[in-house]
Amino acid sequence: MRLRSKVLAAALTLCATALPAMAQECGGDFESWKQGVAAEARAAGVGAVGLDALEAATLDDKVLARDRAQGVFTQTFVEFSNRMISAYRLKQGAANIKKYADVFARADQQFGVQAPIIAAFWALETDFGAVQGDFHTLSALVTLSHDCRRPQLFRQQLVPLLELIDRGVLPADVRGAWAGEIGQTQILPSDYLARGVDGDGDGKIDLRGSVPDVIMTTANKVLSRGWKRDQPWIQEVRVPEDMPWDQTGRTNKLPLSQWAQWGVTYPSGAPLVDNGLKAGLALPMGRKGPAFLTYDNFDVYLEWNQSFTYALTAANLAARLAGAPPLDPRNPETGLNNEQMKALQTKLEAKGYDVGTVDGILGTNTREAIRKEQTRLGLPVDGWPTPELLGKL
Repeated sequence: MRLRSKVLAAALTLCATALPAMAQECGGDFESWKQGVAAEARAAGVGAVGLDALEAATLDDKVLARDRAQGVFTQTFVEFSNRMISAYRLKQGAANIKKYADVFARADQQFGVQAPIIAAFWALETDFGAVQGDFHTLSALVTLSHDCRRPQLFRQQLVPLLELIDRGVLPADVRGAWAGEIGQTQILPSDYLARGVDGDGDGKIDLRGSVPDVIMTTANKVLSRGWKRDQPWIQEVRVPEDMPWDQTGRTNKLPLSQWAQWGVTYPSGAPLVDNGLKAGLALPMGRKGPAFLTYDNFDVYLEWNQSFTYALTAANLAARLAGAPPLDPRNPETGLNNEQMKALQTKLEAKGYDVGTVDGILGTNTREAIRKEQTRLGLPVDGWPTPELLGKL
């Protein structure tokens, strides 16, 4: 999808390998910098075709503009998910699951990843291949690697892309998303190289044009991030008026029997049935908003994309494609607008918290800082920023 998270660190770190020593990681004279990349590529076995492609790559200011524009992630989970889980995507997702049932069955059998999981990523990333991006991929990665804002996230993708070009798997002018992802589910070059699967048996791995290749490769990537076969990923639930809120949060996984003891139920009000697994309780908009049990498999979504809002939306879309009803947004407390969020982050930073960039985005670090301040102030610990919290700080 054109909208692509800029927080790729987890997925990139998992697939990264150590680079040879580099004289200069980023910045400085562009041509000299490219010569350093060429030396790395040559040492990795990249030949003339790949090296010529690198020589022709240029800096793209439009890529830098995209990298610095994050407005979409200032939306709340309900706003974002309502927009992204459209009737079109639900209808087309169901149709594609039926149309390619045999390929999805192979992916499930070989990798243990169910059709709705793959179809949800396919929908959100490119609307099932319709919008794969029009950025020159090599120039995009060169631009982001030369830029000193976050070069470590992108530099490690350059040599794999050059290898793919050198082998003839991809053309030198391949186009994709602004951050270097390629194909119908926006796969990074290192994953294309390491996880690519020839799903249609034609001897090639074409993640732009071959749906079987896309489905099988996506399943392989999901499995590589720690997916557990035949286990759930999320379950919408209803929380009581009061409970030990400090026990909530994605990472504090407890048996379902414990959540049930505290009054958490299925949305219908029926009691939770202990399935022998542990789950966290995610409250993306606080204790009065929607609530989800998040199992180990949900962590895989955050490996795909570190934005909690995106990850939960993708997981919820997969649940919808698997037959779940629309979520109940309930009645969350009024949150903060973008300027108020920046003010909150500034205050948290002044108190010594690492909130990353003061950008108005409710990211993981900001949520954790909010929880600690809610604890200190004797407020319900649900990680949701409110005007009351801002005032008390």
